Amino acid sequence: MATPQLFSSFKYSDSLTVVGISFCTAIVCEAISWILIYRTNSYKSLKSSIDKAAKKLETMKTDQNPNKINVKKSKTKKIDRVETSLKESSRDLSLFKFKSGAVVALVLIVVFGLLNSLFEGKVVAKLPFKPVGIVMKMSHRGLQGDDSTDCSMVFLYFLCSISIRTNLQKFLGFSPPRGAAGAGLFPMPDPKTS
Repeated sequence: MATPQLFSSFKYSDSLTVVGISFCTAIVCEAISWILIYRTNSYKSLKSSIDKAAKKLETMKTDQNPNKINVKKSKTKKIDRVETSLKESSRDLSLFKFKSGAVVALVLIVVFGLLNSLFEGKVVAKLPFKPVGIVMKMSHRGLQGDDSTDCSMVFLYFLCSISIRTNLQKFLGFSPPRGAAGAGLFPMPDPKTS
């Protein structure tokens, strides 16, 4: 509990504390993900197969020769096979990442509970605008008073967690492979099959 006392003389002490804890939490979560996912050989092989399939699919789609019908049919079949392989690999990658998601979620719940007990009912920041609708309910959650520009810890922590963790993943090179974008446990339906 030394952190709140250390910053207590600063004007923005509560805001800086929430941002700092959010940054530390993002580092811990990425370390857990690295231990459970990113350093394993199966992740590396899945990522390389997704990258290869994405590149192959991209070259096949750009290199189309509309002169012959038979060539076009066989090329379409090859493209469908590569797309299917890419979808399967992306699904496998998502399921592989799922195991660390539970551990990361547990860490985030513990940190959120700690922050909630430290900053319950305290205004940690002032918003430079008046939020509307559901944003106001999130930003003013647990605060007394009618000033809609008051910001609670929940809203600040939410914004910081999303932005810091995403940028940290990009910086460390842990962002999903190019071909896996948009894929996941619930991918978009294939228009060819419907």
